[in-house]
Amino acid sequence: MTHRFAKAARFIACLLLCTAVPAVYASESADTKASMATLQIPSHGSQLNAIVYVAAGAGPHPAVILLHGFPGNERNLDLAQDMRRAGWDVLYFNYRGAWGTPGDFSFANSIEDVSSAIAYLRDPKNAAKLRIDPSKIVLIGHSMGGFMATQGAAADPAIKGIALISGADMAGMFQQVRAKEPTQAAAAKKMGAMLAEEGLAPLHGVTPDGLGQELADHTAKWVFSSTVDALKSRPVFVITSDDGLAPSDGAFAEALRKAGDTQVAALHLPTDHAYSDKRLELSQALLKWLATVR
Repeated sequence: MTHRFAKAARFIACLLLCTAVPAVYASESADTKASMATLQIPSHGSQLNAIVYVAAGAGPHPAVILLHGFPGNERNLDLAQDMRRAGWDVLYFNYRGAWGTPGDFSFANSIEDVSSAIAYLRDPKNAAKLRIDPSKIVLIGHSMGGFMATQGAAADPAIKGIALISGADMAGMFQQVRAKEPTQAAAAKKMGAMLAEEGLAPLHGVTPDGLGQELADHTAKWVFSSTVDALKSRPVFVITSDDGLAPSDGAFAEALRKAGDTQVAALHLPTDHAYSDKRLELSQALLKWLATVR
């Protein structure tokens, strides 16, 4: 019985492969197959190390810019692969001073880097080469990448929408710390120490105190609530987990709804900050949402 079952299973697998592959690839030419491009994006005197997962087909394809967190141990490239299969080009890059990209890391520099990445995809020459529709760019950010996504889209009305995967409201966190500390300087130092616990080794040109002070200096401009008016008319997907960020992200989603946005979607998955045991559910939710943004 075991031998017969294995033989039958091999037959079924072969049948599925033989029928599915031609349906996907028969109409593709050599220069329109799915591929991966490695590149460097100019940003304020540095070159951002980047890759683009290019979707199959002539396109032009809608594009996702996938923004990593602090310091960025979870890159979410499995999501990039899934989004490419669904017909999206996906750009992933490392901010200045992060993971080998030249320059110094800072939150302000990272915000600028997001704008540089958007500009790169909109350049007609780059868009043509990567088969991208520059009018259809979505930002998806994990953790600190969610902070980058809110800032990037708030500054750029042409961004089609954003998704936050456990979005980290860094300035909002500083406000919480400040409420418990006697002075602004003490709060900045405390916040820096908290960030240092996440690991600064992959980041160049940073100190805990410097990062804490940067958030202290820009709290009002960088807090999630400051972006509500700019984002309220666009699709926003807020995904949360059991990592402690759900209350603040939920409040952000509710603020968007109260501002009149009927395009706010929310999902909670009972898992850790890296969504370690919910990768398929996370991917499926994002693909379903992206299908509504097109």
